[in-house]
Amino acid sequence: MSTMLPLLIELGTEELPVKALPGLAQAFFDGVVDGLAKRGVAVERGNAKPLSTPRRLAVLLPGVAVEQPEQRGEVLGPYLNIALDADGQPTKALQGFAAKAGIDWTALERTRDAKGERFVHRSVTPGARTAALLPEILSEAIAAMPIPKPMRWGSHSYGFARPVHWLVLLHGKEVIEAEVLGLTSDRMSRGHRFMHDKTVWLSSPDDYVASLQAAYVLVDADARRRRIVEAVNAEAAAAGGQARITDDNLEQVVNLVEWPAPVLCSFEREFLAVPQEALIETMEINQKFFPVLDPSGKLTEKFIGIANIESKDVAEVAKGYERVIRPRFADAKFFFDEDLKQGLEAMGEGLKTVTYQAKLGSVADKVQRVVALAGLIAPQVGADPVLARRAAMLAKNDLQSRMVNEFPELQGIAGRHYAVAGGESPAVALAIDEAYQPRFGGDDIALSALGKVLAIAERLDTLAGGFAAGLKPTGNKDPFALRRNALGLARTIIESGFDLDMDELILKASEGVLFSISAETIAKQQKASKTAKDAGISAQEGVFGDIRSIDETNYKELYPFILDRLRGYYADKGVPATHFNAVAELKPASLYDFDRRIEAIGTFAALPEAEALAAANKRIRNILRKAEGAIPGMVDPALLAEPAESELAEAVEAAIEDSNARLHQKDYVSVLARLARLRPQVDAFFDAVMVNAEDPALRGNRLALLKRLSDRLGSVAAIEHLSS
Repeated sequence: MSTMLPLLIELGTEELPVKALPGLAQAFFDGVVDGLAKRGVAVERGNAKPLSTPRRLAVLLPGVAVEQPEQRGEVLGPYLNIALDADGQPTKALQGFAAKAGIDWTALERTRDAKGERFVHRSVTPGARTAALLPEILSEAIAAMPIPKPMRWGSHSYGFARPVHWLVLLHGKEVIEAEVLGLTSDRMSRGHRFMHDKTVWLSSPDDYVASLQAAYVLVDADARRRRIVEAVNAEAAAAGGQARITDDNLEQVVNLVEWPAPVLCSFEREFLAVPQEALIETMEINQKFFPVLDPSGKLTEKFIGIANIESKDVAEVAKGYERVIRPRFADAKFFFDEDLKQGLEAMGEGLKTVTYQAKLGSVADKVQRVVALAGLIAPQVGADPVLARRAAMLAKNDLQSRMVNEFPELQGIAGRHYAVAGGESPAVALAIDEAYQPRFGGDDIALSALGKVLAIAERLDTLAGGFAAGLKPTGNKDPFALRRNALGLARTIIESGFDLDMDELILKASEGVLFSISAETIAKQQKASKTAKDAGISAQEGVFGDIRSIDETNYKELYPFILDRLRGYYADKGVPATHFNAVAELKPASLYDFDRRIEAIGTFAALPEAEALAAANKRIRNILRKAEGAIPGMVDPALLAEPAESELAEAVEAAIEDSNARLHQKDYVSVLARLARLRPQVDAFFDAVMVNAEDPALRGNRLALLKRLSDRLGSVAAIEHLSS
């Protein structure tokens, strides 16, 4: 086996884009490893992983062979009937093949395949030295990196994510000669830009991590992450609180520094009167600071910044961070105070002038539709319809606030604060905030009953309006986030256990889209619609002609669209696609009912009788589909000629009688468990009875029996989907 030596490749750059850095580091690492593997060079990866800082990308592998293994080649030549003439002498075809291989034809070997015997040239050549392969591997790895807009510098024709400054390429203790992006490889790395602004001599790859650490550079992102978390938590504890560390903020800070150093800072307590969400967003999104919370989760006046330097005067660094954040906080406080003077209810007037969507009217029109839906849904789920309508009436008003204009992510959150300040019911204020939940994938649904009502009503209107206006998503285009709204709607209903009739709600929402457009919006749209005026049709018809009546196609497409969003939802829960399809075929009107059927079919599928009954129902469905003429509505006992069909008929009627009440109670697990007991009679029937008897009366009666059985077997789900 070839000798194994450690390999180090380090590409030094200007500061790389923060969010792109992890992907660039992984792509660089994968490109080098894949390039070695493609050439057959043995690699010992061990615990190797991408190494990176804002100023460098590195690949450090514990062992890489110094050369390729022997390269064995085989080239097939002509068959004997073509290669040799009648005297056994080589033809021109064979002579040409041998010349191309660089040997005499007598040195060629023979092999045999399905067509006969032929000549073959087999060769063994020494493997290339890894040192000779690395320059090309490195170039390929860099070329394959995901850099959508490479930066060019100087007069060079090549480009990279940022200008490059140095290249280290060591295999063992030897420098591998290479030239990439105008750089010539050597063994000289660079230390921290401020704390060790000089070269770092590397004797071998094994020295890399320690040598860079001595130069105030932590090349392992995981090591920086651990140091940041430990330091931030320690500083927060010293300040009497606990740090708020989100994954996204932490990841960005990790990729901003090479030598993280915590700095405890503070701001004026008067700013705590501002909703803490605004202050936290400013600290995390704009400045990448870590807020400090008290034990109850409320924001304190402390925060922690991460410097990229160990300062001799930390207090001055803290003053700088505090100076940066103060104007942003002052703006937030000004916006909040001004909004309080106006009041949440008064903000709603401005919604009449804000277009929600050209065909769907203003935001105020949308609010009225959501108010109506909230009032319809609330009593069905045990919520107060008066409070639900009130919350819906105020839910969008904060869109006109100064705070949300500056911090769009605070939609709903700001409204909750303004509702509380305006004396609204706590339940109404909370619902205004929770109406936006789930805000992102994996987020929790609303917790309060009113919040759930608003979340459902809001998404129903968005979906009904989107479909009515022809905004159904196509491909990757979904400007109104209808897919996300559909999943949020379904999750809220299912996880809340709300047994709502979706057909009714979708119809009401679709009707609302047409009939709630305000007179002001119609007049505004009609003024710009000369076509309507010239045609002499009504204002509402002229402006909204394409949705002047509920489009039955769109209406019928919406519920399947919502159900389809649940495929991924259930797949993430481990539900097989066959189970989902079995329930989806029935299109239960209630999403909560859909969920209960999914649970029941999962329990049924684990029973030993499930596969046989699924296969039987599949067979029955095929028989019924091919049946000619009308199938009788009832089974005639007098026509049950065979014992097996009499026994099945008796068993089916007993099963139906036993499961009726359970089916009405939606105890689907019990229903399917009872039907599973039909397997012996079903098996016996198909073993002993000819369904398509010559006697039309017998045939019709047997088809009626099978239809009655199939209808009950399919009462919970189309169980034939479980058949393999």
